[in-house]
Amino acid sequence: MQRRELLSLAVLALWPRGLFASRRGPHPEPRPGITAANIPAAADLTHKNAARTFDQVRQIPQIVDGIHCHCGCGENPDYYSLLSCYEGKEAMAQHCAICQGQGRLAFSLWREGKSLAEIRIAIDEEYGDR
Repeated sequence: MQRRELLSLAVLALWPRGLFASRRGPHPEPRPGITAANIPAAADLTHKNAARTFDQVRQIPQIVDGIHCHCGCGENPDYYSLLSCYEGKEAMAQHCAICQGQGRLAFSLWREGKSLAEIRIAIDEEYGDR
């Protein structure tokens, strides 16, 4: 495990829930026609341990694009949604435990047949956006 990953996990474990809640407000609306085209393939990831989560998110871009990220990256004006954390060669979700956790939770709930609204509620409850 790389230093950045260890720090991310340590911070997540030690800091109280809600500290990472985004101040952006409500979840974004998924963009029409959004695809997973900008999510790197597992072979292209620097952090190979994130490959399974990237594969999961690649299956549900329309869901993940309707969720804001709770790790603070949502404050970056270049980010639109949690999907943004998974896009590009240097995708932040490769090393962020919060981005990965939200992606895994969204996928798991989607597989259970939950709606985007239900997934948003569960993510807000888990990641502290009150």
